[in-house]
Amino acid sequence: MPSHGAAHGEVTPADAARESSPYLELDRSAWAALASEVESPLTAEEIRRLRGLGDQLDLDEVRQIYLPLSKLLSLYVESASSLYRRQEEFLHQDQPPRTPFVIGLAGSVAVGKSTTARVLQQMLAHWPQHPNVALVTTDGFLYPNAELERRGLLQRKGFPESYDRRALLRFVVDIKSGKDEVLAPTYSHLVYDVVPDEKVVIRRPDIVIVEGLNVLQPARAREDGRTGLTLSDFFDFSVYVDAATSTIRDWYVSRFLRLRETAFQDTGSYFAKYATLSTDEAVAEAGRIWDTINGPNLTQNVLPTRSRATLVLRKDRDHSVRYVRLRKI
Repeated sequence: MPSHGAAHGEVTPADAARESSPYLELDRSAWAALASEVESPLTAEEIRRLRGLGDQLDLDEVRQIYLPLSKLLSLYVESASSLYRRQEEFLHQDQPPRTPFVIGLAGSVAVGKSTTARVLQQMLAHWPQHPNVALVTTDGFLYPNAELERRGLLQRKGFPESYDRRALLRFVVDIKSGKDEVLAPTYSHLVYDVVPDEKVVIRRPDIVIVEGLNVLQPARAREDGRTGLTLSDFFDFSVYVDAATSTIRDWYVSRFLRLRETAFQDTGSYFAKYATLSTDEAVAEAGRIWDTINGPNLTQNVLPTRSRATLVLRKDRDHSVRYVRLRKI
């Protein structure tokens, strides 16, 4: 809409900026209207089980935000399958079966990306065109704590250099190569380490969701000046879960306090030492961890990759999604 001061039909600078943007931005009501005639496949109980610690996820959020997103992703999957068939006809040869559709999902610690990934996995699996949806987190591709300590990286856990990027890239290449079975390492948040000899088995999925802090990192320049492959080169679609940095910090501190009363009480937990902290001590310790590790990682490494995403979900302080930004085709 033109501003009040603009002549009828005149395009204001703000309008021109929006029109020249490579993104479409839809507020919550406009996005929710896209799924007004489709019922959510998830029950309230299923949503409760999928909800992460501190996330305010309910039926309305699923219906208004994740149902349209699952519909859009399903369209992308169907389009990729159609393109594959047309290419097969064009080349006049029988190709191997269509490889899985891979979705990358990025965002900060405590922003709720794990909940988003679980909800999308369940919702996409309800569409009959692609019932087999696998979810893999990149935590399993962190170097074991002993190796991180050897490299002096234990205090930089979650930073790009703390991952076995070669193994992670090889995993996605194997997925995109159409292998019948691909293995991924397992990570335990209880012991805060990779679990030796325990694997997640991925068998012929229709869709694979790869969730992690740094999945949208650009390729690094090699010593010879050339740029190699990177994880996101194999994504068919990518989502970034976003919120104001100060808000995410508050969510992190709140989550730390809840963990102090729950998971940290387990004597087998890596963080059991925090269970006896007073509330003031826990708030201070959570703030210190954020300010020295998670905050710098967000601003230096994670947030700069937001513009590489196909779609951005921007959250408000109450965890609800305020608007959706989608890259134009």
